[in-house]
Amino acid sequence: MIPIIPAEGTQPRCGPLHSLALALLCLSPATGGVTAAGTPPAASAPAATGAVSCLESGDGYLRAHVAGAIEANIDWPNSGTRCQGESKSKPPGVRLSFQREPGGSRDLLFVFGLTGVREGQPARAAGANLTIILQGTDRIFGTLGDTRCTVDSLTQRPLKTAGSYRVEARGFCTQPAHAVRGDGEVLVSTFEFAGPVSYDTQPNSDAAPVK
Repeated sequence: MIPIIPAEGTQPRCGPLHSLALALLCLSPATGGVTAAGTPPAASAPAATGAVSCLESGDGYLRAHVAGAIEANIDWPNSGTRCQGESKSKPPGVRLSFQREPGGSRDLLFVFGLTGVREGQPARAAGANLTIILQGTDRIFGTLGDTRCTVDSLTQRPLKTAGSYRVEARGFCTQPAHAVRGDGEVLVSTFEFAGPVSYDTQPNSDAAPVK
């Protein structure tokens, strides 16, 4: 996980999340914000080193229809979208996160945990755990499991770095994500995205060869 240093006076911005408990730590106003290592965040963000983009190939994106406690039609192109991905072990699969550079009216972080996705292989009807965080606040919504959302189809294309792939998927949720604190719910009726996933470097006999 890569914590993103917050600007002075704001709550911390976090990268891919390993659990909702970690999300609560990152966003808790009571603690003033901590990084993944438990240390206080820096007072100000470092100077920008270049434009943010999702995929070096220029074809990353996130599109989603969000309704309920948060109303938004998400259409985030590659440029200006920060996305990261990694394999996960419990349950086995992958995790991807998407967020926009600061400046939008909705500072949202989407985290998709997809079950049963294996390195280099396509997938259908995969379960998806979804977490949505309104950054800078304590508003966190989660499906708390992979039974409320489904990935219709998923494809993978090898990237330049060994063990890394462009993962493209589309899916839907039949039930809403509920507020982790307080009341409210958010339904993401449809979603589609393309972003990078870096798998563990351990040998995997079932992985598709990188060409």
